[in-house]
Amino acid sequence: MKTALVTGITGQDGCYLSRLLLEKNYKVIGVTRNSQSTNLKNLEYLGISDSIIIEECNLLDLSFVIRLMEKYKPDEVYNLAAQSSVGLSFAQPTATIEYNTNSVLNLLEAVRLSGNSMKFYQASSSEMYGKVTNLPVQLTTPMHPLSPYAISKASNFWTVTNFRESFGLWTCNGVLFNHESYLRPKNFFVKKVITDSLRIKHRKQDVLRVGNLDAKRDFGYAPKYAEAMWLMLQQPQAADFIICSGKSISLRSIVEHVFTTLGISTSKIVVDLTLFRPVDIADIYGENNQSRDVLGWSYDLDFKKVLDMLIEEEERNL
Repeated sequence: MKTALVTGITGQDGCYLSRLLLEKNYKVIGVTRNSQSTNLKNLEYLGISDSIIIEECNLLDLSFVIRLMEKYKPDEVYNLAAQSSVGLSFAQPTATIEYNTNSVLNLLEAVRLSGNSMKFYQASSSEMYGKVTNLPVQLTTPMHPLSPYAISKASNFWTVTNFRESFGLWTCNGVLFNHESYLRPKNFFVKKVITDSLRIKHRKQDVLRVGNLDAKRDFGYAPKYAEAMWLMLQQPQAADFIICSGKSISLRSIVEHVFTTLGISTSKIVVDLTLFRPVDIADIYGENNQSRDVLGWSYDLDFKKVLDMLIEEEERNL
């Protein structure tokens, strides 16, 4: 039986990845910052909370991380922990960059010092490409991050690359574009749109307040993206991969589809200038040919179909 250590265990990606690992008969060690205050509701929702060993670890403390690696000697390490809100990173740039970069550095150093042949996955982000001039985004596309969050993710990408090239570690970056599910926190756009729209439908809220709806993003379905993460660590050689749908959709189209599905008038949409980001990406989408050809990963879900699935799941759990 293989052992996998998963940081960010209670987040969307940590939950779906852990479910997949358990299905494949892994022993899963879930890492959280504070075991006393950890909310296991997402793991409970998927019915896997009792099958995971939860460990408390401060990823900013190298000695903590080293002890964790020595205790379990995992075959695979998936680092999904991060301050992952782009909006919040503008309000807390120092904390975002400090946590996101130092936690990755400590994990990699602990892997290096362990002397074990464990494989390491780092959750990278399409946000690090930012201001792109040519689409679709490829691994060779120059990075121009437009937020503190994106800066931290770009730094992580090169740190992982450096440990692979300088120390010979088995490390890879999974560059994931936006991916959604029922387990998304409410501060993320798609989750907010669906939950607020349902409140409007049931007359518990008057309007939906949104920022820049002209932005376009490459959106996918989180459970399928978790599958790609696992596939990366099953390869004989470490390599970086872009995981995406391969096309973008405007935020306006998302809102209008949700409103139409729920029978809500678009007059309920209120553009709020305070919700605009200081700097935003106009349009971004990636190329997933490498993931399809090398990993054998297939993705053909239209995002409006994903929206229908998410709306149905939200209504079912009201």
